[in-house]
Parts: sequence; structure tokens; C-alpha cells
Amino acid sequence: MTPDDLEFFKKLLDQMLVEAQQNGDSTLEDLTESPSSYADPTDRASVESDRSFTLRIRDRERRLIHKIYEAQQRIESGTYGICEECGEEIGVARLKARPVTTLCVDCKARQEEGEDIQGS
Repeated sequence: MTPDDLEFFKKLLDQMLVEAQQNGDSTLEDLTESPSSYADPTDRASVESDRSFTLRIRDRERRLIHKIYEAQQRIESGTYGICEECGEEIGVARLKARPVTTLCVDCKARQEEGEDIQGS
């Protein structure tokens, strides 16, 4: 991977981090309303359902932030873009599609095949 590629991914990951943190902050603001303030059980259930959905989104954002930090650490340590499974370079196109990935296309496909077999 070229130094220009690394600089591109540094900036991309920084941007992703800012967006994920902003999204996380906005979901926390959405949780301020108390569902117990609704007298109608249907309204209360709807608010609880929305709250549960918001919490799931928040958890996804939290996990993404963690993965972004890990990717940034890999850039600093010089291991960014190297597959953790086989040690080969991960293609730039794959990294552009999923900048936090740790597996090349082939290793990810094998991992998913294994999950399909175990899930069956």
C-alpha cells in the first residue's frame, strides 16, 4: 500500500469516527423521553419499541467506533491492509468498501462459509 493510500484511509477513518460519534450523540438525545409518561399502553409500547431500536443502533455505532480505533492503530503500527488470517495484502477496493476490515476477500468468504455450515 502506498503512503498516499494510507493517508487516504487515515482521513476516511477520521471522518467515519466523527460521523459515528455524532450519530451516537444524537441517539442518546432520543432516549431522554420517559415511556412511563404515556397513559395509553399502546403509546408506551410504541415508545419502548422505538427505544429498543435506538439502543440497538447505538450499540452498532459503539462497535463501529471500536473498530475504527483498531484500524487507526493498525495504520500507526504498519499492519493496516494486511489480512489477519493469511497475511496477504487486502485489496484497496475492499478497504474502500469496508475500511475497518481485517480480512481479505478470500478469507472473509471462507469465514462466512464456515458460519453457514455451522448455522445449518
